[in-house]
Amino acid sequence: MASVERTAYPRFKRTITSRELHEAFTPGPSEVAWARGKARSPEHLLALVVLLKSFQKLGYFPSLDEVPELVVGHVRGLLVLDEDVRPRHDADRTLRHHRMIIRERLGVEYDKEKARKIASAAIYEAVQTKYNPADLINVALERLVKERLELPGYTTLDAMASEIRTAVNTRFPISTRRGQCGGGLRLTSR
Repeated sequence: MASVERTAYPRFKRTITSRELHEAFTPGPSEVAWARGKARSPEHLLALVVLLKSFQKLGYFPSLDEVPELVVGHVRGLLVLDEDVRPRHDADRTLRHHRMIIRERLGVEYDKEKARKIASAAIYEAVQTKYNPADLINVALERLVKERLELPGYTTLDAMASEIRTAVNTRFPISTRRGQCGGGLRLTSR
């Protein structure tokens, strides 16, 4: 298993700088106007904008519990909402609706099967020249972002990289018979 820290997989940092907070999590006037037109309550407004900015930063939707309080407080302040307003969805249907309208606004597609196929193809191509699982995951991430797809979970990409790497490498076992390929190692195919 590749450590998530060794990959480019986006996640919230433990410490968010003031600069990052303003650059990544400050909604623009058009985003605020859009969200105000879509949300039915202050809680939904805060949840919608927090999810929008988080998705723009991460490429996937974190649960609202995963979003650092610093980010929530920053967005809440910019929306001029009371301190006691918490981001929440009253029903799963509201959460699904918020995700759908955010994807539409950002021009991002949610298609698990397509994302897996694209990630698999990218990893398979990369494993021909790369061995490190973190490198393979990074190649898949780059391709998924380029294709404007919502990112699958980290464990999905990690398992995919491991499985494809193992499959490709077992097709080329190392033979240790003496006198071949200089140091006694040669690649053979099954």
